[in-house]
Amino acid sequence: MKHSKRHGEILRLLQEEGTITIARLADRLGVSLETVRRDVKPLTRHGAIIKMHGAIGLPSLAGEAPFERRMRENADAKRLIARYVATTIRDGDSVMLDTGTTTSYLARELLGHRRLTVVTNSSDIARTLATVNGNKVYMAGGELRSDSGAAFGVSAIEFVSRFSVTHAVISVGAVDAANGIMDYDLEEAEFARMVLSRGARAIAVTDHSKFGRHGLVKVCDFAVLGELVTDRAPPAEIATRLEEAGVTLTVAPATRG
Repeated sequence: MKHSKRHGEILRLLQEEGTITIARLADRLGVSLETVRRDVKPLTRHGAIIKMHGAIGLPSLAGEAPFERRMRENADAKRLIARYVATTIRDGDSVMLDTGTTTSYLARELLGHRRLTVVTNSSDIARTLATVNGNKVYMAGGELRSDSGAAFGVSAIEFVSRFSVTHAVISVGAVDAANGIMDYDLEEAEFARMVLSRGARAIAVTDHSKFGRHGLVKVCDFAVLGELVTDRAPPAEIATRLEEAGVTLTVAPATRG
């Protein structure tokens, strides 16, 4: 098989990122979704790449779930963010968490808390916090996705809409100065939007790698957030937009040895 220049670029990006969504690939290459899908077909046919749910990856990574891979990406930064947010949550508080690697790290950091009420669509988060320390865990129903073990769709959104919590926390796929908080999946964006609306405190958590990315679907304007917690200061344009929107920007402090 002869590789075109764009085929080579696709393979290079996969070497860097391991897996990549079709939408993000189109954005990185500056072409349409249809063009990317057309470019991907021969690479898939010849076994150079594999197709997954809305994404592509390298064959050597096929045995590992995409969510597990994402848990390892920028793990130290995500753990740092999660550790800080956990310190702002008290025993007995109510917390709503969407599915995401940083919110999964937050669930692990909350294992020392007691009597939490947790609402989530993530089976990973539910498993982590259920049946320990007197917690109550409510999980949204529906079909669980094979990649993340999370429930989405109308039933999941309707379920969480019944709750009002102290802390509503979402993981972020992309932060764009012009468009606000974005994601690459329509159902995930819709669910995250509902989560933010149910909290007295609306928090977005994201590591620095998401700054400047342009997602496929808009989750919300910056003004919807009360706070954004990250591991490094964002670019000046994003910081300015957050300040204009009245969002508290928190860079999680590094922990000592």
